[in-house]
Parts: sequence; C-alpha cells; structure tokens
Amino acid sequence: MDKSKTFEVQMFKKMIVWCSLAVVIGICAGVASTLFLHSVDWAIEFRRAHSWMIIFLPLVGFLVAWFYKIYGKEVQHGNNLIIDEIHKPTKTIPFRMVPMIFIGAVISHLFGASVGREGAAVQMGAGLSDQFSKYLGRFYNNRKLILMMGMSAGFSSIFGAPIAGAIFGFEVLFIGTLVYDALLPCLVAAVVGYYTALLLGVVHAHYFYMEIPSVSIPGILSAIIAGVAFGLTAKFFVWSLHALKDLYQEKIKNELLFPVIGGSILVVCYYLFGSDRYHSLGEEIIRASFTQHVYPWDFLGKIFTTALSVGSGFRGGEVMSLFYIGATLGNALAFILPLAYPVLAALGFVSVFAGAANVPIASVILAFELFGPGIGVYAALAIVTSYLFSGRHGIYHSQRTHTEKNI
Repeated sequence: MDKSKTFEVQMFKKMIVWCSLAVVIGICAGVASTLFLHSVDWAIEFRRAHSWMIIFLPLVGFLVAWFYKIYGKEVQHGNNLIIDEIHKPTKTIPFRMVPMIFIGAVISHLFGASVGREGAAVQMGAGLSDQFSKYLGRFYNNRKLILMMGMSAGFSSIFGAPIAGAIFGFEVLFIGTLVYDALLPCLVAAVVGYYTALLLGVVHAHYFYMEIPSVSIPGILSAIIAGVAFGLTAKFFVWSLHALKDLYQEKIKNELLFPVIGGSILVVCYYLFGSDRYHSLGEEIIRASFTQHVYPWDFLGKIFTTALSVGSGFRGGEVMSLFYIGATLGNALAFILPLAYPVLAALGFVSVFAGAANVPIASVILAFELFGPGIGVYAALAIVTSYLFSGRHGIYHSQRTHTEKNI
C-alpha cells in the first residue's frame, strides 16, 4: 500500500474514532440542555405567578456566591475557565461545574436576575465532555478538541442552531483566526446535540422568516450604518460589564456582597419599572421586536440590568441579553433607517452578539439558521461592521488575539 493510501486509511480511522465520541458528547449535551431549558421555563413561569419572590434575589445571590466560594473555586470562572483550558490545558474541569452552573442559573432566573442561558449550556457541555478526556485519555488524547466539541454541542442544543454552534465552539477561542481541524468533530457534536434536544421535546424559537427586501444601495448603506451602531453598543455593553466588576473589586473587599448589592438594585428596578421587562431572558420582548415597535430605550434598560446581574455574579450568561439588546436596538433604528423594523431587529439580534463575543462567522451562520437565507447580504454587512467597531475586548476575557482588528 502506497503512502497516500496509508494516509487516507489513517485519516478515515481517525475520523470514525473522533466522530463516534462527538456523537456521545452531543447526546450528553443535548440531554443536559433539555433539562436546563425546561427548568428555566418553569422557573420563569413560577416567578411570574409569584412576583413577590424577586425580593429574595439579594439573599439567593449571596447563597450562590457563598456556595461557589466554598465548593466551586475551581469552576467559578465559567466560560473563561474552559477557554483557558483549551489554550493551555492543565487539569480536567471538575464534574461539579455541571450541577453548579445548572442550579445557579435556574436560581438566577427563578428570582429575576437578568441573565441568559448560553453560559450554562456551554459550561455543561464542556464539563461533561472533559470527563471523557479524564477517563478515556489513552484513546482520545486531544483534550482541546474534546472541550471544543462540548462547547459546540452546548451552544447548538440551547439555541437550535447546529452549524453556528459548531463554528462558535472554535471561533470563540481566538480573535482573527479559526481552528479548522476541529470543524468536523464540532459539527457532528453540534448536530447530534441539536437533534437530541429536538427528540426530547425542545421547541427552539426561530422567530420569523420575514420578507427581506431586494438588495439595494439604500439597504446596503442602512445595514452598514446599523452595524456601526450595533458594534458601538456591543462595545458599551462590554465596557459596562467590566467596569462594574472593576468597581466592585475596588470598593468592596468581600466578594459575597457583590450579588447582595447588585440584587438589591435589581429589586428596586423591578418595582420602579413596574414589570420584569428587563429581567430574566426577556424572550417576549425579543419576539415583540419583530412584530411591533417597542420602547426605543429598551436596549439601554437591558444593558443596565444585565451588566448589573452578570457583573454582580449571577449565573447564566450574557448571550440571550445580547440578542435582546440587538433586536430592540434594531427595532428603534427603523425610525431613522429605510429598512423595515423586523429586518433591522434581525440584524441587531445577530450583530450585537457578533461584536460582543467576537464571533462574526458563527453569527452570519446564525442569521441564516434563524431568519432564512434571504437575510444573508444585509446580515453579513451588519455583522462584519459591528465586529470591526466593537473594540478589542469582548465578553470572554480569555480570548486570544491572533490578528488585530483594523478598526
């Protein structure tokens, strides 16, 4: 057998081995995401039926922070811990990351913190997948790839976007480059995670397949101008989040008090606004952004409550809030730009996320998966512009910069 055939056989065997593991990781992540989604839905409905529960947000924030300090010091950095372990592997992520982020995020939603759900899904996916590297390391000796597969499967199963989820799992690691070797295993894990969640009864929100106007010069200019606004908003969100964390660490010595202070302010906001419009996931406001005009200041309200919640230590993630911020900002921009508000809401949905997380390729694919192929040209323009104008930093401080942005 010549060398080329030997190489092909080895590659085929390697592909079968890794794709087999990707299937198992996808199933595990899909099951975990399904349980988590049902739990979060229950938590939100229960809180809305018992709105007085929000007054206990500072107390439960303190308890979760205390529990993480005593039992979860090794896993408290969440997504950034996973990214650090991929860049520089040291030791297996403790399995307790999975139940701790699950419970911590559900509690955050149960009592009204403004957090998302991607953080929990990605951490559960990576935490579960890393156990395979611990016990099957002699067969699967690429721990970085295993963690990337877990991240992809978690993102895909929680948002119902398998291709975007696959790319997110390795694009999020670096600013300015992609790890193409991970593409096939991450894609298999993401697709399996997605369909596992579907088979278990998860119904993902794909919003609206809207009527997209034909590509035109005014439309192109509108997408670019909106992209600048989305990028600057993403930059402001990231700055707000990090500034609040820095302020806490500078002014308050006891980190257990962070969620007490933040939670108290969130309770005041709830009674000040008279609703939970800016609390928890806010999916109903996201959906409304595609069907009617919402308040033009909604994106600012969500930036404030999410930066306060995540910066104070409440668990769950930021991505759903970024979707909310982008969709409501896009809706507001329809007053000054010649594109329909559903189209601008869709562009904002994916573009603010792209800028804040530094994942433009995954975001373009996400636009296709959620809103249909007709959004493609406008989405690509808005997303890339947002990415360029969002600054050098993102929500994941452990990202490495491979190539600096030109703007």
